[in-house]
Amino acid sequence: MKCVFAGTPDTAVPVLHALIDSPHEVTAVLTRPPARKGRRRQLVPSPVHQAAEAAGIDVLTPPTLKDPEVQAQVRALDADVVVVVAYGLIIPKELLHAFPHGWINLHFSLLPRWRGAAPVQRAIMEGDTVTGVRVLKI
Repeated sequence: MKCVFAGTPDTAVPVLHALIDSPHEVTAVLTRPPARKGRRRQLVPSPVHQAAEAAGIDVLTPPTLKDPEVQAQVRALDADVVVVVAYGLIIPKELLHAFPHGWINLHFSLLPRWRGAAPVQRAIMEGDTVTGVRVLKI
């Protein structure tokens, strides 16, 4: 299967590596644009961006998926599925059905508990003794 991977932080990199090592073909990666870091405020690519480049995979870093030109570029990736892990951008309806198997999301909590961008941190803060992950079609 041809896959696009959408993710940004360190926690998403192991899933990208697993896909790369699988029989599936990762045709491209979507990630957030480089962010300013450190005292010198230099632009630094996301961990997923760095991992994809190291593997020789094309990387797209649109600041939004709402732009029609960006949507056309994403559709042109010609994949069967998009695998999403901590990507951080809202996926417009126009793109949700652009791939035969849709967008599959790995979320770091047992939804609906701890929806949002920091589920692991929230579980720890609340003293949860049981947690897990949820895989769902967006």
